[in-house]
Amino acid sequence: MPKWTGRLDMACNGPTGKRVRRFTMLDCTSLSTSEAFILALGALGLGMIMLIRGGNWTIDAAIYIARHLGVSPLVVGFTIIAFGTSLPELVVSVNANVHNLPGIAIGNVLGSNIANILLVLGATGLFATIIAVPRELMRDLILMLVSTALLAGLMVHGFVSFSAGAGMVAVLLGYTLWKYRKAISGEVAVEDVDEPEFSSMALSVLFLVIGLVFIALGAEMLVRGAKVSAGIIGVPEDVIGLTVIAIGTSLPELSTCLIAARKNQTGLILGNIIGSNVFNILMIIGVMALVKPIDLSLASPQLVNLDIWVTLGVSCLFTLLLLLYRKVDKRIGVLFLGGYTAYMLSIFLMYMN
Repeated sequence: MPKWTGRLDMACNGPTGKRVRRFTMLDCTSLSTSEAFILALGALGLGMIMLIRGGNWTIDAAIYIARHLGVSPLVVGFTIIAFGTSLPELVVSVNANVHNLPGIAIGNVLGSNIANILLVLGATGLFATIIAVPRELMRDLILMLVSTALLAGLMVHGFVSFSAGAGMVAVLLGYTLWKYRKAISGEVAVEDVDEPEFSSMALSVLFLVIGLVFIALGAEMLVRGAKVSAGIIGVPEDVIGLTVIAIGTSLPELSTCLIAARKNQTGLILGNIIGSNVFNILMIIGVMALVKPIDLSLASPQLVNLDIWVTLGVSCLFTLLLLLYRKVDKRIGVLFLGGYTAYMLSIFLMYMN
Protein backbone atom coordinates (compact mmCIF):
# COMPACT_ATOMS: atom_id res chain seq x y z
CA MET A 1 0.00 0.00 0.00
CA PRO A 2 1.30 3.47 -0.82
CA LYS A 3 2.08 5.83 2.01
CA TRP A 4 -0.44 8.65 2.35
CA THR A 5 0.63 12.14 3.32
CA GLY A 6 -1.45 15.23 4.06
CA ARG A 7 -0.62 16.95 0.79
CA LEU A 8 -1.00 13.82 -1.31
CA ASP A 9 -4.14 12.85 0.58
CA MET A 10 -5.69 16.16 -0.49
CA ALA A 11 -4.59 15.58 -4.05
CA CYS A 12 -6.47 12.29 -4.16
CA ASN A 13 -9.38 12.96 -1.86
CA GLY A 14 -9.88 16.70 -1.57
CA PRO A 15 -9.49 19.21 1.23
CA THR A 16 -11.33 17.11 3.79
CA GLY A 17 -8.35 14.79 4.12
CA LYS A 18 -10.65 11.77 4.28
CA ARG A 19 -9.49 8.74 2.43
CA VAL A 20 -11.82 7.45 -0.28
CA ARG A 21 -11.56 4.84 -2.98
CA ARG A 22 -9.33 5.97 -5.84
CA PHE A 23 -10.97 6.28 -9.23
CA THR A 24 -8.02 6.23 -11.58
CA MET A 25 -5.44 3.68 -12.57
CA LEU A 26 -2.74 6.19 -11.73
CA ASP A 27 -0.89 6.21 -8.42
CA CYS A 28 -2.41 9.27 -6.76
CA THR A 29 0.67 9.75 -4.59
CA SER A 30 2.56 10.92 -7.69
CA LEU A 31 0.11 13.74 -8.48
CA SER A 32 -0.25 17.23 -7.12
CA THR A 33 -3.70 18.68 -6.43
CA SER A 34 -3.70 20.67 -9.68
CA GLU A 35 -2.59 17.66 -11.73
CA ALA A 36 -5.28 15.44 -10.22
CA PHE A 37 -7.90 18.15 -10.86
CA ILE A 38 -6.82 18.53 -14.50
CA LEU A 39 -7.07 14.77 -14.99
CA ALA A 40 -10.51 14.73 -13.36
CA LEU A 41 -11.73 17.54 -15.63
CA GLY A 42 -10.27 15.70 -18.59
CA ALA A 43 -12.22 12.59 -17.60
CA LEU A 44 -15.40 14.67 -17.32
CA GLY A 45 -14.90 16.27 -20.73
CA LEU A 46 -13.89 13.07 -22.52
CA GLY A 47 -16.71 11.17 -20.84
CA MET A 48 -19.28 13.70 -22.08
CA ILE A 49 -17.88 13.58 -25.62
CA MET A 50 -18.01 9.78 -25.61
CA LEU A 51 -21.57 9.80 -24.27
CA ILE A 52 -22.83 12.25 -26.88
CA ARG A 53 -20.98 10.62 -29.77
CA GLY A 54 -21.85 7.10 -28.62
CA GLY A 55 -25.50 8.06 -28.16
CA ASN A 56 -25.70 9.51 -31.69
CA TRP A 57 -24.07 6.43 -33.24
CA THR A 58 -26.32 4.07 -31.28
CA ILE A 59 -29.53 5.85 -32.27
CA ASP A 60 -28.53 6.26 -35.94
CA ALA A 61 -27.48 2.63 -36.25
CA ALA A 62 -30.60 1.36 -34.46
CA ILE A 63 -32.85 3.47 -36.73
CA TYR A 64 -31.10 2.15 -39.85
CA ILE A 65 -31.38 -1.46 -38.68
CA ALA A 66 -35.04 -1.06 -37.69
CA ARG A 67 -35.98 0.61 -40.98
CA HIS A 68 -34.25 -2.12 -43.02
CA LEU A 69 -36.03 -4.80 -40.99
CA GLY A 70 -39.35 -3.27 -41.96
CA VAL A 71 -40.17 -1.48 -38.68
CA SER A 72 -42.49 1.48 -39.28
CA PRO A 73 -41.17 5.04 -38.76
CA LEU A 74 -43.86 5.58 -36.12
CA VAL A 75 -42.63 2.66 -34.02
CA VAL A 76 -39.05 3.85 -34.49
CA GLY A 77 -39.99 7.30 -33.21
CA PHE A 78 -41.75 6.04 -30.11
CA THR A 79 -39.15 3.41 -29.16
CA ILE A 80 -35.61 3.87 -30.48
CA ILE A 81 -35.62 7.67 -30.60
CA ALA A 82 -37.70 8.26 -27.47
CA PHE A 83 -35.76 5.86 -25.27
CA GLY A 84 -32.41 6.11 -27.07
CA THR A 85 -32.00 9.84 -26.50
CA SER A 86 -32.10 9.25 -22.73
CA LEU A 87 -29.73 6.26 -22.85
CA PRO A 88 -26.53 8.20 -21.98
CA GLU A 89 -28.13 9.81 -18.90
CA LEU A 90 -29.57 6.43 -17.91
CA VAL A 91 -26.20 4.67 -18.05
CA VAL A 92 -24.51 7.51 -16.12
CA SER A 93 -27.17 7.44 -13.40
CA VAL A 94 -27.26 3.65 -13.01
CA ASN A 95 -23.46 3.56 -12.92
CA ALA A 96 -23.35 6.24 -10.21
CA ASN A 97 -26.00 4.53 -8.07
CA VAL A 98 -24.24 1.16 -8.34
CA HIS A 99 -21.07 2.90 -7.06
CA ASN A 100 -23.06 4.17 -4.03
CA LEU A 101 -23.11 7.70 -5.45
CA PRO A 102 -26.86 8.35 -5.81
CA GLY A 103 -26.28 12.09 -5.42
CA ILE A 104 -24.63 12.23 -8.85
CA ALA A 105 -27.56 10.36 -10.40
CA ILE A 106 -30.35 12.33 -8.70
CA GLY A 107 -28.44 15.58 -9.22
CA ASN A 108 -28.09 14.77 -12.92
CA VAL A 109 -31.85 14.21 -13.29
CA LEU A 110 -32.83 17.36 -11.38
CA GLY A 111 -30.13 19.46 -13.04
CA SER A 112 -31.08 18.22 -16.51
CA ASN A 113 -34.76 19.04 -16.00
CA ILE A 114 -33.92 22.52 -14.77
CA ALA A 115 -31.44 23.04 -17.62
CA ASN A 116 -33.95 21.83 -20.24
CA ILE A 117 -36.38 24.57 -19.24
CA LEU A 118 -34.21 27.48 -18.16
CA LEU A 119 -31.08 26.95 -20.27
CA VAL A 120 -32.30 25.16 -23.42
CA LEU A 121 -35.60 27.00 -23.86
CA GLY A 122 -34.06 30.24 -22.62
CA ALA A 123 -31.31 30.12 -25.24
CA THR A 124 -33.76 29.02 -27.93
CA GLY A 125 -36.10 31.89 -27.10
CA LEU A 126 -33.37 34.37 -27.97
CA PHE A 127 -33.42 33.21 -31.59
CA ALA A 128 -37.08 32.45 -32.22
CA THR A 129 -40.47 32.82 -30.57
CA ILE A 130 -41.83 29.42 -29.57
CA ILE A 131 -45.64 29.36 -29.68
CA ALA A 132 -47.49 27.04 -27.28
CA VAL A 133 -50.84 25.40 -27.97
CA PRO A 134 -52.08 24.53 -24.45
CA ARG A 135 -54.68 22.03 -25.67
CA GLU A 136 -51.96 19.91 -27.32
CA LEU A 137 -49.56 20.08 -24.38
CA MET A 138 -51.97 19.78 -21.45
CA ARG A 139 -51.61 16.02 -20.81
CA ASP A 140 -47.84 16.14 -21.18
CA LEU A 141 -47.59 19.07 -18.77
CA ILE A 142 -49.79 17.30 -16.21
CA LEU A 143 -47.64 14.16 -16.41
CA MET A 144 -44.48 16.26 -16.00
CA LEU A 145 -45.87 17.95 -12.87
CA VAL A 146 -47.19 14.69 -11.39
CA SER A 147 -43.88 12.93 -12.08
CA THR A 148 -41.89 15.75 -10.46
CA ALA A 149 -44.21 15.83 -7.44
CA LEU A 150 -43.91 12.03 -7.12
CA LEU A 151 -40.13 12.28 -7.17
CA ALA A 152 -40.29 15.02 -4.50
CA GLY A 153 -42.37 12.74 -2.29
CA LEU A 154 -39.98 9.82 -2.73
CA MET A 155 -36.98 12.03 -1.97
CA VAL A 156 -38.58 13.35 1.22
CA HIS A 157 -39.24 9.71 2.15
CA GLY A 158 -35.51 9.12 1.63
CA PHE A 159 -35.71 5.89 -0.35
CA VAL A 160 -36.81 4.78 -3.82
CA SER A 161 -37.66 1.08 -3.67
CA PHE A 162 -37.75 -1.58 -6.37
CA SER A 163 -41.55 -1.49 -6.42
CA ALA A 164 -41.59 2.31 -6.78
CA GLY A 165 -39.16 2.05 -9.69
CA ALA A 166 -41.30 -0.63 -11.33
CA GLY A 167 -44.37 1.58 -10.98
CA MET A 168 -42.59 4.54 -12.57
CA VAL A 169 -41.42 2.47 -15.54
CA ALA A 170 -44.93 0.98 -15.93
CA VAL A 171 -46.49 4.47 -16.02
CA LEU A 172 -43.99 5.57 -18.66
CA LEU A 173 -44.60 2.50 -20.83
CA GLY A 174 -48.35 2.97 -20.54
CA TYR A 175 -48.10 6.64 -21.47
CA THR A 176 -45.82 5.85 -24.42
CA LEU A 177 -48.32 3.26 -25.67
CA TRP A 178 -51.16 5.80 -25.33
CA LYS A 179 -49.15 8.39 -27.30
CA TYR A 180 -48.43 5.79 -29.96
CA ARG A 181 -52.12 5.04 -30.40
CA LYS A 182 -52.85 8.77 -30.61
CA ALA A 183 -50.17 9.11 -33.28
CA ILE A 184 -51.70 6.28 -35.31
CA SER A 185 -55.02 8.10 -35.31
CA GLY A 186 -53.31 11.34 -36.34
CA GLU A 187 -54.08 13.18 -33.08
CA VAL A 188 -50.39 13.56 -32.12
CA ALA A 189 -47.71 14.98 -34.39
CA VAL A 190 -44.59 12.88 -34.87
CA GLU A 191 -41.29 14.38 -35.91
CA ASP A 192 -39.86 13.20 -39.21
CA VAL A 193 -36.52 11.45 -38.87
CA ASP A 194 -33.87 11.49 -41.57
CA GLU A 195 -32.59 8.16 -42.80
CA PRO A 196 -29.11 7.53 -41.30
CA GLU A 197 -26.38 7.07 -43.89
CA PHE A 198 -24.73 3.66 -43.67
CA SER A 199 -23.41 1.75 -46.65
CA SER A 200 -24.43 -1.67 -45.32
CA MET A 201 -26.18 -3.51 -42.52
CA ALA A 202 -22.83 -4.80 -41.24
CA LEU A 203 -21.51 -1.25 -40.87
CA SER A 204 -24.60 -0.17 -38.96
CA VAL A 205 -24.23 -3.12 -36.56
CA LEU A 206 -20.58 -2.20 -36.05
CA PHE A 207 -21.50 1.40 -35.17
CA LEU A 208 -24.27 0.15 -32.88
CA VAL A 209 -21.72 -1.87 -30.90
CA ILE A 210 -19.17 0.96 -30.91
CA GLY A 211 -21.83 3.41 -29.76
CA LEU A 212 -22.87 1.21 -26.85
CA VAL A 213 -19.23 0.75 -25.82
CA PHE A 214 -18.67 4.51 -25.97
CA ILE A 215 -21.73 5.09 -23.79
CA ALA A 216 -20.56 2.57 -21.20
CA LEU A 217 -16.98 3.89 -21.09
CA GLY A 218 -18.10 7.52 -21.20
CA ALA A 219 -20.47 6.98 -18.26
CA GLU A 220 -17.70 5.35 -16.23
CA MET A 221 -15.28 8.20 -16.93
CA LEU A 222 -17.92 10.81 -16.17
CA VAL A 223 -18.80 9.29 -12.79
CA ARG A 224 -15.17 8.83 -11.77
CA GLY A 225 -14.21 12.31 -12.94
CA ALA A 226 -17.12 13.80 -10.99
CA LYS A 227 -16.11 11.94 -7.82
CA VAL A 228 -12.49 13.06 -7.94
CA SER A 229 -13.15 16.67 -8.99
CA ALA A 230 -15.81 17.11 -6.29
CA GLY A 231 -13.39 15.86 -3.64
CA ILE A 232 -10.64 18.20 -4.78
CA ILE A 233 -12.71 21.40 -4.83
CA GLY A 234 -14.52 20.44 -1.63
CA VAL A 235 -18.14 20.11 -2.79
CA PRO A 236 -20.46 17.07 -2.74
CA GLU A 237 -20.63 14.92 -5.86
CA ASP A 238 -24.27 16.00 -6.13
CA VAL A 239 -23.14 19.50 -7.12
CA ILE A 240 -21.16 18.13 -10.06
CA GLY A 241 -24.23 16.15 -11.11
CA LEU A 242 -26.48 19.22 -10.83
CA THR A 243 -24.17 21.45 -12.82
CA VAL A 244 -21.40 20.05 -15.02
CA ILE A 245 -22.96 16.67 -15.85
CA ALA A 246 -26.49 18.08 -16.20
CA ILE A 247 -25.33 20.77 -18.61
CA GLY A 248 -23.25 18.27 -20.56
CA THR A 249 -26.11 15.81 -20.97
CA SER A 250 -28.44 18.67 -22.00
CA LEU A 251 -26.16 19.81 -24.83
CA PRO A 252 -27.82 17.54 -27.45
CA GLU A 253 -31.25 19.04 -26.64
CA LEU A 254 -29.76 22.54 -26.77
CA SER A 255 -28.16 21.91 -30.17
CA THR A 256 -31.35 20.38 -31.58
CA CYS A 257 -33.55 23.23 -30.36
CA LEU A 258 -31.20 25.95 -31.62
CA ILE A 259 -31.03 24.34 -35.07
CA ALA A 260 -34.83 24.05 -35.17
CA ALA A 261 -35.17 27.70 -34.10
CA ARG A 262 -32.81 28.91 -36.82
CA LYS A 263 -34.85 26.94 -39.40
CA ASN A 264 -38.08 28.30 -37.88
CA GLN A 265 -39.23 24.73 -37.11
CA THR A 266 -40.33 25.31 -33.52
CA GLY A 267 -43.55 23.27 -33.51
CA LEU A 268 -42.18 20.22 -31.68
CA ILE A 269 -39.62 21.91 -29.42
CA LEU A 270 -41.91 22.25 -26.39
CA GLY A 271 -43.18 18.68 -26.69
CA ASN A 272 -39.63 17.35 -26.89
CA ILE A 273 -38.52 19.30 -23.82
CA ILE A 274 -41.52 18.22 -21.75
CA GLY A 275 -41.10 14.63 -22.91
CA SER A 276 -37.42 14.68 -22.02
CA ASN A 277 -38.21 15.84 -18.48
CA VAL A 278 -40.82 13.10 -18.06
CA PHE A 279 -38.38 10.47 -19.34
CA ASN A 280 -35.64 11.72 -17.04
CA ILE A 281 -37.80 11.08 -13.98
CA LEU A 282 -39.87 8.02 -14.84
CA MET A 283 -37.34 6.07 -16.87
CA ILE A 284 -33.99 7.04 -15.33
CA ILE A 285 -35.08 7.05 -11.69
CA GLY A 286 -37.33 4.05 -12.31
CA VAL A 287 -34.64 1.90 -13.95
CA MET A 288 -32.09 3.01 -11.35
CA ALA A 289 -34.36 1.70 -8.59
CA LEU A 290 -34.94 -1.55 -10.50
CA VAL A 291 -31.21 -2.17 -10.74
CA LYS A 292 -30.52 -1.05 -7.17
CA PRO A 293 -32.88 0.74 -4.73
CA ILE A 294 -31.88 4.38 -4.25
CA ASP A 295 -30.79 5.30 -0.72
CA LEU A 296 -30.90 9.09 -0.48
CA SER A 297 -29.17 9.09 2.90
CA LEU A 298 -25.97 8.69 0.87
CA ALA A 299 -26.70 11.92 -1.02
CA SER A 300 -26.36 15.56 0.03
CA PRO A 301 -29.31 16.95 2.07
CA GLN A 302 -29.35 19.89 -0.36
CA LEU A 303 -31.06 17.72 -2.96
CA VAL A 304 -34.07 17.22 -0.69
CA ASN A 305 -34.01 20.60 1.04
CA LEU A 306 -33.54 22.76 -2.05
CA ASP A 307 -32.96 21.31 -5.48
CA ILE A 308 -36.07 19.13 -5.87
CA TRP A 309 -38.21 22.12 -4.88
CA VAL A 310 -36.40 24.32 -7.40
CA THR A 311 -37.13 21.65 -10.02
CA LEU A 312 -40.81 21.51 -9.03
CA GLY A 313 -41.07 25.31 -8.89
CA VAL A 314 -39.47 25.75 -12.32
CA SER A 315 -41.81 23.09 -13.75
CA CYS A 316 -44.87 24.85 -12.29
CA LEU A 317 -43.69 28.24 -13.55
CA PHE A 318 -43.06 26.76 -16.99
CA THR A 319 -46.55 25.23 -17.06
CA LEU A 320 -48.24 28.50 -16.06
CA LEU A 321 -46.21 30.35 -18.68
CA LEU A 322 -47.38 28.04 -21.46
CA LEU A 323 -51.01 28.08 -20.32
CA LEU A 324 -51.28 31.83 -19.76
CA TYR A 325 -48.60 33.59 -21.82
CA ARG A 326 -48.56 30.82 -24.46
CA LYS A 327 -45.11 31.52 -25.86
CA VAL A 328 -41.40 31.65 -25.12
CA ASP A 329 -40.00 34.81 -26.67
CA LYS A 330 -36.80 36.82 -26.31
CA ARG A 331 -37.94 38.46 -23.06
CA ILE A 332 -38.75 35.11 -21.47
CA GLY A 333 -35.48 33.71 -22.81
CA VAL A 334 -33.48 36.42 -21.04
CA LEU A 335 -35.39 35.81 -17.79
CA PHE A 336 -34.84 32.05 -18.03
CA LEU A 337 -31.11 32.39 -18.70
CA GLY A 338 -30.75 34.91 -15.88
CA GLY A 339 -32.56 32.60 -13.50
CA TYR A 340 -30.39 29.65 -14.51
CA THR A 341 -27.19 31.64 -14.05
CA ALA A 342 -28.32 32.77 -10.59
CA TYR A 343 -29.15 29.19 -9.63
CA MET A 344 -25.76 27.88 -10.77
CA LEU A 345 -23.92 30.61 -8.84
CA SER A 346 -25.98 30.00 -5.70
CA ILE A 347 -25.15 26.29 -5.69
CA PHE A 348 -21.39 26.85 -5.69
CA LEU A 349 -21.48 29.85 -3.35
CA MET A 350 -23.47 27.80 -0.86
CA TYR A 351 -20.59 25.33 -0.51
CA MET A 352 -17.65 27.62 -1.14
CA ASN A 353 -18.69 29.68 1.87
